[in-house]
Amino acid sequence: MSRIAVLTGDIVESSALSTAALDETIAALGAGVADISAWERGVATGFARQAGDGWQAVLDDGRLAVRAALYLQACVRRLAADRATRIAVALGDGDLSPADRENPNSATGPAFTASGRLLDGIGRHALMAHAGGGAVAAALRLADHIAQQWTQAQARALCEMLVPEAGPRSEAAERLGISRQAVDQALWGAGYPALTEALELLEAE
Repeated sequence: MSRIAVLTGDIVESSALSTAALDETIAALGAGVADISAWERGVATGFARQAGDGWQAVLDDGRLAVRAALYLQACVRRLAADRATRIAVALGDGDLSPADRENPNSATGPAFTASGRLLDGIGRHALMAHAGGGAVAAALRLADHIAQQWTQAQARALCEMLVPEAGPRSEAAERLGISRQAVDQALWGAGYPALTEALELLEAE
């Protein structure tokens, strides 16, 4: 049986954002989830906004949950230096129905419950957490610490290179309109070499 991933989140300090900025942030998350569905591995996804500043996403491949969380955080950070979202990740057995993908807010099951509860319990200094505990939760906690320091430039580079089997950095540089050296510098400062190695180890399990 496949393992699905549920990511439940809300926007950090949303009360300080204008309506337009909040809508922009939610739209960036929705676009990010759509990007994930186009990854070469062909993962099926769904996204829905929840009341106010909340949102929920589903993936039918739980192995990609941590990568997806980091990717979505990068999608938000590239909008503004102080823009961020909290993300609670939970996995569960089962398949995603078309209705679940169309509107994750209407879906039910242990993973949806666990993700929502975890979001309510995320600590003051954390933005991302994993309900699975153990090594994967520890890895995401460390990755979260790194991600909280990302700049906009680093986030833009990460959005290009966190894609599984991402192409050459020279192509990312061309899409971003910057030099290959600038991409390398941004990725190094963002902790990308260690992050991508950790993701590959997690996804190989």
